Amino acid sequence: MQQCRRSEIMDDPGLDVEQHVHALRGLERINWWSASVDSLWPPIQALVSEESKRAFRALDIATGAGDVPIALWHRARRAGVQLAVDGCDRSPIAITHAHHRAKQRRADVTFFEWDALTNKIPPGYDVVTCSLFLHHLNDENVVRLLRSMAQAARRLVVISDLVRSRTGLALAYLGTRLLSTSAVVHVDGPRSVQAAYTIEEARVLATQAGMDNAEVLPRWPCRYLLVWKKP
Repeated sequence: MQQCRRSEIMDDPGLDVEQHVHALRGLERINWWSASVDSLWPPIQALVSEESKRAFRALDIATGAGDVPIALWHRARRAGVQLAVDGCDRSPIAITHAHHRAKQRRADVTFFEWDALTNKIPPGYDVVTCSLFLHHLNDENVVRLLRSMAQAARRLVVISDLVRSRTGLALAYLGTRLLSTSAVVHVDGPRSVQAAYTIEEARVLATQAGMDNAEVLPRWPCRYLLVWKKP
């Protein structure tokens, strides 16, 4: 399946606030159904078990609705891990929504407005994560972001994203309509799969970014997990 990159409605800074929030809620349900955190958590848990330090810090890039860092915070708390989690996004609407959701779910997660493509990622984080963002970018920007994440992370980079495939396209078409009433999600879901990378393409881009020992592994449903440990 050939890669086809088209602008997604969610990327439009002029998108109506109500439509934007409606779409964020739909993406939260899709992430929950897709068990995104079940993929992201094991590498973080493995790092914690290897390190002697008691407290860790994590930053989620392009956090969107904030559901991923909120879920990671709860997962760490249940595991008895001291994990301080922050999330950043360039959209003020997304940040406001994420703050609200963190309060609703009683999660001590901090969110702040930040464009990780145009600004250097803040230092001081043991783990830097990113979920469902790379497919929004062209090759050059993916390499730039991966390189920036690798420089910022003290120990670990973990990325989850879509795999471009016909099966993934069919799942996106059906899943977005079953799990959300947002017209924005209905359009952007299939477009995301069409713009996504294959596992081998993601591995090549990671190597170009200097992540020579990165693992890129398939994950359900039609996703991949990129894990890179700092030497």
